[in-house]
Amino acid sequence: MSISPEPTVILPSEDHFPAIVEASKDKSLPKFLGENGDRLAEFLSSTGALLFRGFDVQNAYAFDAAVEAYGAENFRYAESLSNAVRVNVTDRVFTANEAPPETAIYLHHEMAQTPIYPSKLFFYCEISPSQGGATPICRSDKLIEHLQKVKPDLLAQFERKGVRYTHTMPPHDDPASGQGRGWRSTLGVESKEAAEDRLAKLGYDCEWHDGETLRVTTPVLDAMRTIADGRRVFFNQLIAAYRGWADDRNDPSRSIAFGDGSAIDAADMATAISLADDLTYDLNWQAGDVALIDNFLVMHGRRPFEGKRRVLASLIA
Repeated sequence: MSISPEPTVILPSEDHFPAIVEASKDKSLPKFLGENGDRLAEFLSSTGALLFRGFDVQNAYAFDAAVEAYGAENFRYAESLSNAVRVNVTDRVFTANEAPPETAIYLHHEMAQTPIYPSKLFFYCEISPSQGGATPICRSDKLIEHLQKVKPDLLAQFERKGVRYTHTMPPHDDPASGQGRGWRSTLGVESKEAAEDRLAKLGYDCEWHDGETLRVTTPVLDAMRTIADGRRVFFNQLIAAYRGWADDRNDPSRSIAFGDGSAIDAADMATAISLADDLTYDLNWQAGDVALIDNFLVMHGRRPFEGKRRVLASLIA
């Protein structure tokens, strides 16, 4: 199967990740995505991330049109259990994270700390930062291969026990925090009673602190999964939660545990973090870039930055 119109495609290799698709004379990304969905799916299943560069994507509405042309079901932020504060620009496009520029967002699979998560993510760089602001990406299938060599007992524990996450939500959105979405927004409710009812249906434990903040612990979730072609991946938010869920309500050292409530050893987490860092590629944005990421195969994050940076996102169910 061929791609038309023919672009330059730089396929992934051991020293080049992700695959880069550079525009040909026809720079319409909606047309390109609409005509080549099946072939692009093959590339995506191989590399986990595709970067479209040189196409004519000038604003959020052009990005929206490209995502719509891709043809997959929209995963709405408003209906998700995401921790992050975001602002919708269109029904399917929103800001990636409203956290301050100095805040690092560590490697994670999108919404893997919840029972509800998207299969793919689109990112679009409308304004590239003057310094920093890369999106680090890491292949979780490669990470689990390395962990299997050095920490097979840890993986066995994750597979047997699963994992639980604990997080305290404010009553209203707190953009100063990378995980500051309020419980009203997260749960789509207005009252404490409605929040408790929604959480009970989702299998969460919860308790109220200081009257209006809500501490929640997830049901037991998988820390690994097997994707369609049989590869195992380290599908979770363990690194992000352990390294970065810090604000005046949350202590990251208490954010994760095995599914039975037992502690995950700090040395084991240090090993996983170090291996992931070694496997991470920084996607340094250029204005107009669009990236498509397989959420089951690739983790992502955000480097701190200086200057103005505007990266938008859209999720695929």
